[in-house]
Formats: sequence, C-alpha cells, structure tokens
Amino acid sequence: MKSYRIAAIPADGIGLEVIPAGIEAVNVLQEVTGSFRMTFESFDWGSDYYRSHGRMMPENGLEVLKGFDAIFFGAVGHPSVPDHVSLWGLRLPICQGFEQYANVRPSRILPGVPGPLANRGPEDLDWVIIRENTEGEYAGVGGRAHQGHPEEVGMEVAVFTRTGVTRVMRFAFETARKRKKRHLTLVTKSNAQRHGMVMWDSIFQELTASYPDVATDRMLVDATTTRMVLHPETLDVLVATNLHADILSDLAAALSGSLGMGATANLNPERAYPSMFEPIHGSAFDIMGKGIANPIGTFWSAVLMLEHLGETAAAAKLMAAIEEVTASGRCLPPDLGGRATTREVTAAVCAALRQGR
Repeated sequence: MKSYRIAAIPADGIGLEVIPAGIEAVNVLQEVTGSFRMTFESFDWGSDYYRSHGRMMPENGLEVLKGFDAIFFGAVGHPSVPDHVSLWGLRLPICQGFEQYANVRPSRILPGVPGPLANRGPEDLDWVIIRENTEGEYAGVGGRAHQGHPEEVGMEVAVFTRTGVTRVMRFAFETARKRKKRHLTLVTKSNAQRHGMVMWDSIFQELTASYPDVATDRMLVDATTTRMVLHPETLDVLVATNLHADILSDLAAALSGSLGMGATANLNPERAYPSMFEPIHGSAFDIMGKGIANPIGTFWSAVLMLEHLGETAAAAKLMAAIEEVTASGRCLPPDLGGRATTREVTAAVCAALRQGR
C-alpha cells in the first residue's frame, strides 16, 4: 500500500470550511478502498498568519512544503489584507517556486446540476482549460514611479518565454491526445497584442506538426467567451495565457453550474516538486461562517490530486460518489439551487463512498 504525505493549507475564508470537508471525504475513501494511505498535515498560513507575523507564510515555507507529495490548498484573500499582498505572499510563490506551470481546470455539467445554459446538458459542456501558470501577465515584472503625483506611471509587463510557452503547449497537446475529441483550441489576443501573443501563435503552429492526431484551431479570447456560451459543444481542450485562462476558467465554472464546482490542479509535470490542488472559488468572505459553502470543487480537486498521484481507481470512486450525490438532486448547496449545508453535502458524499464499498 502506497502512503502519501499531503500539506493542507486552508488559508482564508471558506477555505477553512471546504478543506476539512475534502480531508474528511479522502479519509473515508482510503478507509473503504484500503488501497492507499494519505496523511494530512495542516498549516495555518494565510491572512491571519500575516496579521501576526507580517508574512503570509514562513520564510522557509517552500522548503517545508518540498518534502510533501502534494499540497491541498483552500483559498487566499481577506478584506484586511491587500489582494496583491495575500496572493503574492502565498499562492503565487508556491506555483512559481515549484514550477507548477500547468494549471489544469476541468469543467463539465455534472448529473443533476442545473446549468445556466438553456437546453444544454452534460454532453454539450466537457472542457479542460490549460492555463500557463508561472509567467505571462502574472510574472510580477513592472513597477510604479512618481507615486501620488499627476505623472504617476504603473507598468505591468507580461513576460512570455519560448521555454514557458512551449512546455505548457506540449502539455495541452498531450492532454488533448488522451481525450475522445482530441481537439485543442489555442486562445490568444494576437490582433492587439502583437509581440507575445504572436509568439504564442507561432509556437503553436510549430508544434502542430508533432501532433497530427490532434485537431486544432485558434481563437481570440473575446470571441472564445461567446463560443463558450453559444457553441459549448465545439470546444474540448483550451490552452491560454495566465490571465486569459484565469478569466475563461471562471466563466467555465459558472457555465457548469457555479464557481463552487471549479477544481484546479497546479502541476509540475516533471514531478521535481509537489503539485498543488485547490478549488477555484476564492475566499468568498460574504458566506464565510454560514456553513453553506459548496465543497464539490474541493472534492473534485481531491480527485485531480489522486489521479496525479497514480491512485486512479480511488479517484474514479470519489468522482462517482460526487456524481451520485448531484444526480439525486436531494442534497445540493444554495449556489446550485438547493438548501444543503456544507456539512450535509460532505456527509452525503461520504455516505455514497461507504455504500459503494
């Protein structure tokens, strides 16, 4: 039996509610399957830690995390801490420090979930969005000068490297190759951004020759948003920059029912460092403490974590339990039109796992 050490970082907001729910589901899963052992160690890093220590995590945080097999992350952000401080103090240092360059965000309409698109069901929306995760618009390059004066200037420089673009595109091609449609859409904005985005187009064109079994097309990011709404069945795998894919994946989650459904894998495909798995919904302080946060995106992120670790049978069992609960329609959280609490959804998924023994 394989054993795994997982670093759990609930961090902020509803992350403090959904990560424990995810850990509970995984603990039940390992109990009923008996095929793996997963030990979670929790870290109190985040905005509360920042208010006490002036940092979002300890100075040696990455060194501490390096010894784990994976990271299970909640959400980052608090009204009392500037967003750029919280994000650059915790999540982005982990993604960049551990070369988690492939951000994978699956989106599909689960059975029983009322999607907002009229006359569209699970067969019409089944996507994987691949987001370049370590450079681009979130490279952190730029600065401000003459602050507070009329001539103040702020520069945000998007940095694209051939290495960074090529490796995430190869990952996207390989992902598309494993799926039924074998279709990959490149999303850029090369009509207006004539340097970095044109480089994306060029590298994509170069790589297509190496993947003759994958059908391809490319589209501008603004046109892609309308295609996602009007013709979702024409999309399969999408690859885009850090910023563009960040926005598109939130839209994808909403179209599949709710932001609470979104799951993420921040992967270091070479496995030189641990990868990180998280729901995409953010800290959602408007509902924190009410007990109504949707834990499904966290459960789905646990599925991605299990798949990455090679526990594919266990991952499939957890996903089946999630779908059994949503399909019943009896235990949906408020963001999906139901009245179930976080606790009730978690209990239902755990019960489905036990009944499927």
